[in-house]
Amino acid sequence: MDDNILKGTTTIGLVCKDGVVLASEQRATMGYLIASKDAQKIYQIDDTVGMTTAGAVGDAQRLVRIIAVESSLHRMRTCEPMTVKAMANLLSTVLGAQRMMPFYVQLLLGGVDKTGPCIYSLDALGGRLEERKAVSTGSGSPIAYGILEDRYREDITTDEGADLAVRALHNVMKRDSASGDGIDVIIITKDQYTQMHGDDIKKKISELGN
Repeated sequence: MDDNILKGTTTIGLVCKDGVVLASEQRATMGYLIASKDAQKIYQIDDTVGMTTAGAVGDAQRLVRIIAVESSLHRMRTCEPMTVKAMANLLSTVLGAQRMMPFYVQLLLGGVDKTGPCIYSLDALGGRLEERKAVSTGSGSPIAYGILEDRYREDITTDEGADLAVRALHNVMKRDSASGDGIDVIIITKDQYTQMHGDDIKKKISELGN
């Protein structure tokens, strides 16, 4: 992959008993250069669905536009939202169709629909997996998994999940040079899509200590 492509990241998705937590750090790199310190890596796709992106920023943004438009069209045609599974299947088809010239991405698509909280992970060739617990993508994911697998519980709440995601990303940012410069956390329940305020994230980090 060309080093001039913006990339590098760590994203996290947690399936909670009352919703879904999506989180990422904010650094984008071009080789050894920190190209952005406030890169957006979590996008709202529908009222209660979001997507995290890891990999090439341009490829990820194109896919966000595609699935957001298709979701809106589905809502207009049927008067009901597209399920997260249907969105994942559509993204899988789009990614698979480009396997000769693939999108350089890892995606987490998560939210709450009529079936409940769910997260799907997708790779560059269209592979789709339903994640039932905790999942991480990107360069810092091996470090994140060390925290997630130790502390994740199946009965975790979204509030507890937000704490866990911040803890994991805080530790990733200490060790992975492609991850850093801030944390974004999205909490999705059946009623709303909420971005955690930066001051609240800073408070959680201060409680963790060094």
